[in-house]
Amino acid sequence: MRALDLAIIAIFLLATPLLGIALGGKQNSSSDYFVGNRQVPWWAVTFSVVATETSTLTVISVPTVAYLGNVTYLQLAIGYLIGRVLVAFVLLPRYYAGDLVSAYGFLGKRFGSGLQGTASVTFLVTRLLADGVRLFATAIPVKIVLEGLGLDVSYWIIIAAIAVFSVIYTYVGGIRAVIWVDVVQMGIYVLGAVAAVFVLAGRLPDGWLGAAADEGKFQLFEFGSNILTDQYAFITAVVGGALFAMASHGADQLMVQRLLACRTVRDSQKAVIASGLVVFVQFALFLFVGAMLWSFYDGATPDELGLSNSDELFPTFIVEHLPNGLAGLLIAGILAAAMSTISSSLNSLSTSTISDLYQRFTKKQPSDATVLKQAKLWTLIWAGVFVAFASMFTSTEQPIVEVGLSIASYTYGALLGAFFLGILVKRARQADAIVAFVCTIVVAAVFVLGVEFTVDGEQAPLAFPWYVPLGVFVTLLVGGLLSLRHRTPDPKATEPAPQEVG
Repeated sequence: MRALDLAIIAIFLLATPLLGIALGGKQNSSSDYFVGNRQVPWWAVTFSVVATETSTLTVISVPTVAYLGNVTYLQLAIGYLIGRVLVAFVLLPRYYAGDLVSAYGFLGKRFGSGLQGTASVTFLVTRLLADGVRLFATAIPVKIVLEGLGLDVSYWIIIAAIAVFSVIYTYVGGIRAVIWVDVVQMGIYVLGAVAAVFVLAGRLPDGWLGAAADEGKFQLFEFGSNILTDQYAFITAVVGGALFAMASHGADQLMVQRLLACRTVRDSQKAVIASGLVVFVQFALFLFVGAMLWSFYDGATPDELGLSNSDELFPTFIVEHLPNGLAGLLIAGILAAAMSTISSSLNSLSTSTISDLYQRFTKKQPSDATVLKQAKLWTLIWAGVFVAFASMFTSTEQPIVEVGLSIASYTYGALLGAFFLGILVKRARQADAIVAFVCTIVVAAVFVLGVEFTVDGEQAPLAFPWYVPLGVFVTLLVGGLLSLRHRTPDPKATEPAPQEVG
């Protein structure tokens, strides 16, 4: 890396927490810390949602998808948009009607604190697994850069440094700081990707676009594939993607907390739907980069390029071929994507811990000042847990990495299924919901870890987009059957009519 590139990275790391503190302002209440007093503009929430779901793995891996295949990945984005529309009109009005700061508060009001705590703990474990792996993944390119400078820095030191920069503004500024810094960080990595497109365009031969199209690089739809095992089969991608988005943006505190920071339910609806459109464009951008890289490297395989794995394609181009300064910008963009995810996780983990678990276990009704103090304390605690967890990884070949990246797919089914059970099955009680929740986790784990299907004489696992639909089905089936024991609806099933909160 050249001096200018390193200077850009250093400035980014130092300026980010300062920017977050300045934009976040002083936190005067727990509501301010958790949901910004519901005064954040919807468009800022839109970009924050997109930045939060864009991890380092997205920036690095999505171009690889197009390089090795085509752009059928965008079918998932179509499903994601459909799922967000459903979240906007099915779940968000209920959260605003209950004046909630946690998605699992709805489950607490509908069923009781037992299920609320169960869902919250599931969320905490899911975030630790998924985002702990992402934090480790971010340390990999940073370590490569430092080794190029002759510095042998261990992974845990890099991980700790990234976490420290992220936790500073999260601790001081709460959700408002996280959202506004997300907006800036998204601008950085998108600008870097656009810059890569222009650099590549100037180095590709005439007719490259037609050659890539002839090779099938721009194929969008995939029909005729096995819908059970092919994650990019049209039905699988769209239906599975829609339910996955309903879970990730309607039943995951990481996203719901941002949406609850909007001024009104209508603003929140605009934010979640707009985020689906932005994600589609963003995926298209990174996939286009991948198609351009395929033309740049003349379709060479990663092995032929001397790479140890396919995800090194884009980082290698960044380091070796981008002009002075742009490489630093893109590395900063990779760090930005990671810091956005980590800061968002820290804030949502803290919120869920206090809102869903703290008062249940302490059996106290603390003052608002105490809640705010505890929220900030748990932000620090979870930062330490993230560092410890991510530091346990030593290579991307460990099976736990794959488990960490896929676990959200099968815990999301239980979470979304619990919400559907509460809305659709009025007879269901808390015990029914908890038993159904646990059964869903077990069934999903069996499918993820052991069940395979025979396709063209070969064994293949169930495509991951089906994990969430499977989980929802099992939860509704088990919970619905158990609810038949009761002759009357659960009194808690009567909920206030959805209304806007100004």
